[in-house]
Formats: sequence, structure tokens, C-alpha cells
Amino acid sequence: MNPHVLYVGGEDHNLRIPAMLALCDLGFQITAAGTGDPTPFRQAGLPYRPYQLKRFLAPLADWQTCKALSALIADVKPDIVQSFDSKLGLLLPIAARSTPDVVVIRTINGRGWVYSSRTPLALALRPIYRTLHRINARSTTATVFEIREDQAFFERHGLLGKSRSVLVAGAGVDVEGFDSEFAQAAPAAQLRQELGLGDAAVVITVTRMTRQKGIPTLLKAAALVHQKRQDVRFLLVGPRQSEGPLAISAAEIARHAPYVVAAGPRPDVPALLRMANMFAFPTEYREGVPRVLLEAALAGLPIVTTGIAGCNDVIKQGWSGLIAPLRNPPALAERILHTLSRPEEARVMAERAEALVRREFGLRRVAASQAALYRDLLMQRDLPVARKDFGGPLPALAAE
Repeated sequence: MNPHVLYVGGEDHNLRIPAMLALCDLGFQITAAGTGDPTPFRQAGLPYRPYQLKRFLAPLADWQTCKALSALIADVKPDIVQSFDSKLGLLLPIAARSTPDVVVIRTINGRGWVYSSRTPLALALRPIYRTLHRINARSTTATVFEIREDQAFFERHGLLGKSRSVLVAGAGVDVEGFDSEFAQAAPAAQLRQELGLGDAAVVITVTRMTRQKGIPTLLKAAALVHQKRQDVRFLLVGPRQSEGPLAISAAEIARHAPYVVAAGPRPDVPALLRMANMFAFPTEYREGVPRVLLEAALAGLPIVTTGIAGCNDVIKQGWSGLIAPLRNPPALAERILHTLSRPEEARVMAERAEALVRREFGLRRVAASQAALYRDLLMQRDLPVARKDFGGPLPALAAE
């Protein structure tokens, strides 16, 4: 019998489908639980269980989510349950307390809004956040970190308890799948005509249109770039309406027409990256290693981003891209103009970023590290499924 893993995420959980399929190939049975569209899971042949999760602060809804997840775990009866969302890292260990035999893994893919925002509410919630993680560590078998800075933070503040600490290099990116989509992308001329970009130099950003992702800074930087180069267009790709009180309004974006084009969410991101001249990612949000940053590197695009944890795991200043300080439109504009005006220098840095991503962040490498952790934890519990032959040696666990 294959070890059964319940993979719990949020509305964009479908982005982890390639990782789930890679684990299936390594001998695991995967059931996904999420809050988004079930269609991609059905198309991939993965069992899918829906539940409700409020992304923003909502204590009553969070308690209801805990109860729903507890019932879900009892019904699915997995050997392992793992969370993939900042809030779920707090809620899942609570939900799993009624099933003490299950191996509970919380994935810390960033510290989320609480540590990204400078609002009084976020500052007040930080000690509560730390207290909850200390409590939840008692019900957690292992804590997986996508970036070393978060691992160091949890160790420094005593948030791990007796749970095992493991570092895995990001969420991984499906290199082969991306390369296939990239090769089959629609012609650049066709996309440029569709989006009204003409023959302009295109600076693309793929993210949620929210203040946490630095979009206000990007819009101000775009205005400064436009003052010096009228031939540059900024293409914003990603959802806006779903971002609640932090969403960028349509009016804010419209003020920057025609040099800013908002395309909304698109299914053809590899094609859009192939069409663009560079990638700008001014995020202020403490997440893990952003998948879009990895995909931009795979597309061979020169990158300008902020030096926030996760981004600086991929982009090293002046070596694999350029780093701009947080919330600094003039500095961001200067680095964008520098990149566009020095194509040979930008190409060399882009090649270094691409090589790094292919070497360190490939999905197969990340899935193998996860599989090694699963096997080790199950063997510690001396469960029969842990003694299954996985078809060859698995790699040693990442730095602990």
C-alpha cells in the first residue's frame, strides 16, 4: 500500500499539481485539498477535496476551517498531512490534533501579511503569531522551510518546539513542463497585437494586483521610466478583484495608461514571458521563493526585483539580476532603465539566473527531497507503509 499524503493548500493550490504528480511517480498516493477550482485536479487525475478558507483576518471563519479540516483528515485517513499556505501553517496543526497518528508537516513558505505589512494591526499580531506557532509546534511532526531566513527566524524565536526542521529549496518549478509550454508559445507578434503593445520594449510583472506585491511602487516607477523612454510598456498579469481591501483599483492603473497595460489573469504566462524584454517584481510580501520569479528566469528574462527573502535566494545583485530597495520608485525605475539600456550585461545576468534555477530549483529535485522526508518520518513512526520499496535510493534530507 502506497503512503497516503493529504496535500492542503489555498485557492492557487493547482500550481502544485506538478509536484503532486512527481510524488505519485515516487510511490505516494496524493489527495489534494484546496479552496479553488477542482477542474485542474480532475484533469490531472488527482482526488480533490474542497474546503473553505478566508485569506484575511477572520477568527470565526478560521475556527470553522479548523473544524472542516479536522473532519476532512478523519475522513481521508492519510498517513501524512502537509500544509502549503501561511495561514494553514497555523490552522492545520490545530485541526490534526484529533488524529494523533497522522504525521503533520507545516510548510513555511514565507511569513505572510503579518510580517510584510507595517500597519499597527500587523505589528500587534506578530507576538500572537509567534505564540500560536509555539503552541502548534506541539502537534507538528516536521516544519519544512522554503527559505533559510524563515528557518533561522523560527529557530531564533523558539517556534519549532520538538518538531523537525528541514530546508527544501523553494516549491520547485516544473522545468520540463515550462520548457514545453515555452517552446509552443503563440508568436510574440500575435500577442503584442492582441495586447496593443506594438513594438515597444515590454517590462512584464506576473503577480496578484495587491499592495503587498509592490504594485503602487511599480506604477510610480513606470511613470518615471515613461518620462525618459516613451517606447517602454509595462504589462501587468494577474488577478485584481480577488484581493479584497489590499487590491489595486482599476482607477489607479488607468491613471498610467497607455504605458501600463493590465491584462488580468492569463493562462498563457510562458508565452507572455517569451514575448517580454524583462521582468520586474517589486514585491514587499514575505513569501517563499516566488514561482513566477523562477519561471521568469527559465524564460531567460533579465530580472529586477526587491531584496526580500525568497527573491534574494535567486537574484544576487549585479550577478544574476538587479535588486531594488523596497518602496522606492526612483531606484526601481533606475534599475529598469539600466537593464533595458545594457542588453549584453542583462543577457549575461539572465543566463546565470536561468542556470541557477535549472540546477537548484527543479521540481524533480524538490519532490525527491520531500519524498525522502516522508519516508524518514514514516519509518520513525514504524508504520508499515514506510517499509515500501520506493524503487531506488532517495537523496539525503536538506540542511537541518
